[in-house]
Amino acid sequence: MTSLDKPTSDTDRTDQQEADAKAVTEAALFEAFGGVRGMVETVLPGLLFVTIFTINKDLHTSAIAALAVSLVLVAVRLIRKDTVKHAFSGVFGVAFGVVFAMMTGNAKDFYLPGMIYTLGLALAYIVTTIAGVPLIGLILGPVFKENLSWRTRNPGRKKAYAKASWAWGLILLAKCAILFPLYWWADTAQLGWVLVALKIPPFLLAVYLTWVFLAKAPPPIDVFAEMEAEEQAEKVRKEEAVAARNTEA
Repeated sequence: MTSLDKPTSDTDRTDQQEADAKAVTEAALFEAFGGVRGMVETVLPGLLFVTIFTINKDLHTSAIAALAVSLVLVAVRLIRKDTVKHAFSGVFGVAFGVVFAMMTGNAKDFYLPGMIYTLGLALAYIVTTIAGVPLIGLILGPVFKENLSWRTRNPGRKKAYAKASWAWGLILLAKCAILFPLYWWADTAQLGWVLVALKIPPFLLAVYLTWVFLAKAPPPIDVFAEMEAEEQAEKVRKEEAVAARNTEA
C-alpha cells in the first residue's frame, strides 16, 4: 500500500484541523487590525511629525505635515476602494493631536490625545474582561461570524478571549507606564521617538498572543450559517405545508 493509499489517521486529521484553525485565526486578525498597511498608516503621521520637529522645532509645519499625510493615506484608500476604517481612525487621531497642540502651543500635546486613548483602551480591555464581556471578543466576534455566541455557547472560546483581552490591557498599560512619565520629563523630540518606537512592537506582541490563545480555542460558532440554515428549513416547511394542502384539496 502506497502512502497515497493509506487512510488518513485521526492524528493527521487533528493536525489539519489545527492548521486550518490557525490559518483562519491569522486571516481574521489580519483583517481586524489592518495588517502591514494598517501599521504603516498608524506609524507614518507620528514619524513625520517628530522627524520634522526634530529638524526645525516648528510645531505648525510638523502638525500640518502629519495631518496632510494622514489625509493622503485616506485618499489613496478611497481611490482604490479599500477599507478606510484604519486610515480614518488615523486621521481623527492626528487631527485631535494637531488641534490640542495648536490650542496649548505645546508640541508635546500632539501626542497627548493618543496617549489618553491608549490608557482608556487598556482600561476598557481590563474592565470588560472582569465584567465577563472581554473587549477583544466584541471586536473579533463579527469577524469570525460568531457575534456574541461565544458568551453562552462556547465557554472555551470565551476563556481565550478573556486571556487575549488581559494581554492587550496589560501590554497597553505597560506602554502608558513608559510614555506618561516621559510626557512630563522628556522634551518633545525624545517623547516622539520613544512613542514611534513603541507603536509596533507592543501591538505585534498583543496580536501574537491573541493568535496563540484563539488558535488553541474551540472553533467559532458560525451564527450566520445557522440563521441561513434555519431560514432554509423554514422555507422547506412552508413549501411542504402548501404541497400538503394542495394534495388534500
